[in-house]
Amino acid sequence: MSQKINRLLLTGAAGGLGKALRPRLNQFAQIVRVSDVADLGATAAHEEAVRCDLGNYDAMLALLDGVDAVVHLGGMSIDGPFEPILNANIRGAYNLYEGVRQKGVKRVVFASSNHVVGFHKQTDRLDATAPMRPDGNYGVSKAFGELLSRFYYDRYGVETVCMRIGSSFPKALDHRMLSTWLSYDDLTELIRCAIFTPNVGHTVVYAASDNKPSWWDNRLATHLGWTPKDSSDPFRAEVEANVPRLPADDPAAMYQGGQFVKFGPYPPA
Repeated sequence: MSQKINRLLLTGAAGGLGKALRPRLNQFAQIVRVSDVADLGATAAHEEAVRCDLGNYDAMLALLDGVDAVVHLGGMSIDGPFEPILNANIRGAYNLYEGVRQKGVKRVVFASSNHVVGFHKQTDRLDATAPMRPDGNYGVSKAFGELLSRFYYDRYGVETVCMRIGSSFPKALDHRMLSTWLSYDDLTELIRCAIFTPNVGHTVVYAASDNKPSWWDNRLATHLGWTPKDSSDPFRAEVEANVPRLPADDPAAMYQGGQFVKFGPYPPA
């Protein structure tokens, strides 16, 4: 990879997906600044580690010093009560975008989620114009992040690629993931396209591998040049043999959000 920026910020670097991406991102930047509120462990030669609470604006502003682009994975990654999601995903997203505006950072790769559209039926096929139908507090927070990033592009010219990530794991684990699975290799290539494609403006892309059946249509993101190479097909026989199917009338089998549509309600803090 000959094309590199100087410094790339990866938030949420101590999470499951962050850990998977850390050894892959040095091909895109001379320095990868990794950040999380949790312990980041040992750093590689190309990394610099900075602990940061996304809800702390001053800490976020310092975190963005000298940064050329951001891959924003940070925040709560599951549904739950509102207050933790408010700090990490909503206040954290605002702090990030106001920080990149202040620091002059012009490109963000935002880890959104399929849960922004989780209350669409599994029989629907969606593109980026589909109405947001979040399936919980987590989905609402990612919808907020997408709208915030749209505003910061329209008002301040900060370009964002919003990746509506499906299910990024080493393999597909259940029947739903046969449609939503995203390999680490396909995710890495999507991040490369999101960082280096010129003039992305504000782009929403469904981040899933070349799975069948597919719920999502990326015709409005073809300018990224991203073509997933992997597929959930190699895991189909194992899933069919070992994972019982949910009843057809179970909401988790009816809606794209799966089990997330059944979480909550949560009592107020």
